[in-house]
Amino acid sequence: MLKVNEIDVYYGDLPALREVSIEVRQGEVVSVIGSNGAGKSTLLKAISGMLRLRHGTIFLSGNDISHAPSSHIVEQGISHVPEGRQIFPTMTVLENLEMGAQFPRSKKVQHETLEQVFGYFPRLKERLDQKAGTLSGGEQQMLAMGRGLMSVPALMMLDEPSLGLAPVLVSTIFEIIKKINQRGTPILLIEQNVFNSLKISDRGYVMENGRIMLSGTGLALLENPHIRKTYLGL
Repeated sequence: MLKVNEIDVYYGDLPALREVSIEVRQGEVVSVIGSNGAGKSTLLKAISGMLRLRHGTIFLSGNDISHAPSSHIVEQGISHVPEGRQIFPTMTVLENLEMGAQFPRSKKVQHETLEQVFGYFPRLKERLDQKAGTLSGGEQQMLAMGRGLMSVPALMMLDEPSLGLAPVLVSTIFEIIKKINQRGTPILLIEQNVFNSLKISDRGYVMENGRIMLSGTGLALLENPHIRKTYLGL
């Protein structure tokens, strides 16, 4: 589904990613974990075309998207739900959701997709005419994910979806991520909530200082002594 092969990304003269390789197969949830500043968000921005590659290649379903514009990458099937939600606060919930269906493929099935989104997030249906900026933090995260689903993604990338949420909402968000995946959408998940992210992941990668240092199944990484000590405090 997604194959990232030895990519380098720089901010000016400063390397942010060095020789990073990951893959997401059909049907998988794959997590990338690491501390703040490790390069996780940079990786997603590179995949979605927001940052240019200095070296390496990115393939989606066998198609080279290494140097494609972001609009083309979204149209090809990658949905990127950014850290911090990035909703449109002065627009209504419905208008925010409609912004996610901007290409012919997604517009054709917009009404059906909207009903699917309401199935995941019933609260959004109750607040369709409400300004997005007046929603709670948890509801804004649901809206950001719902907007991402409106593009009918072949692959969904989530950047810190549980950040800043109350524990009960964190559990809800992870349950919804599992449901989205179980209904056929592969997920690439960036999370500092290491336990919950690896728990629902088929595989995971550990990023440190812009490089992939470890990889394995979610269960194997949870049992890894370095992960337990560094990221779980055990």
